[in-house]
Amino acid sequence: MRYRTKEWYELCQRTGLHFGMRVHRGTYELDEALFLRRYKRKEKDYIELQREMYDIDPRFLLEQNGHVFVSAEKFLSGNEISEEDKKVYQMPAEERERIEKLIADYDVRPPFDELQHRIAFKEMQEWDYKHQKERLPKEIYEQIADIRVFTLGYCTREVMLQLKKQSAENRREMERVSNEYREAILAQDIPDEIHNRVQFHDCTVTELLTGDEVVIRFDIRGGFTNINKLTLVAPEILKQDGGIVGSYWLYQELYRIDNGYELHVLFDGENMPELIVRCADILVEEECG
Repeated sequence: MRYRTKEWYELCQRTGLHFGMRVHRGTYELDEALFLRRYKRKEKDYIELQREMYDIDPRFLLEQNGHVFVSAEKFLSGNEISEEDKKVYQMPAEERERIEKLIADYDVRPPFDELQHRIAFKEMQEWDYKHQKERLPKEIYEQIADIRVFTLGYCTREVMLQLKKQSAENRREMERVSNEYREAILAQDIPDEIHNRVQFHDCTVTELLTGDEVVIRFDIRGGFTNINKLTLVAPEILKQDGGIVGSYWLYQELYRIDNGYELHVLFDGENMPELIVRCADILVEEECG
């Protein structure tokens, strides 16, 4: 990746360091009683949310069948909506079957396990404690009296101001790189049809085959496409990190070369693997079964 690198992705995650934070005058020093009070409050909120989600009856999903809708483009145009503009959603049989299974499971679900969610909350907090040092600039991290209280969402006024300043700086740098990337891609003069062949954001790689062709198959349930097979013709692999199978396709960069294209892909998985392949052509397919 030349622009949308792992470092750029991590920078994107640091443009809201102050989000969800509140100033608390008790955070200037280590205070175990303060930590315990705030922890119990946050834990209670978390468990209540999990209980509400657990009690959502999936029968409401069946209400989509027969629903009348209008395309977003037509709705936002401001023009009068005619009967021809309205579409009636007919739920596919397999979707109804999936929902009915959810309903059957819901009807026999065991009682809500509060202890399980207390443990989950504790594990999430402990993971966050450890990763704050990687997430925050050293000079801000060293000003935090109790990283546990900070992770729960409380800090001093001085730290809050620095978090906001750092977030703004990170956003400016993120946007600078994004603008450079857009200019570079526009300069490639690659048709939209070709760009659209490599739109697999949030799709999971289920298979990666290399040889005379590079073939990648996807689980597309988390993505925004019906295409589940990508073939790179006459490939030259410039970089192939381990751990690509099972990871999510995050971002791609596509460049024109003399005899075809150069595709760069960044994946969201352990160590954020990367794939760079030069190829003569890019083919896509919607495989069945």
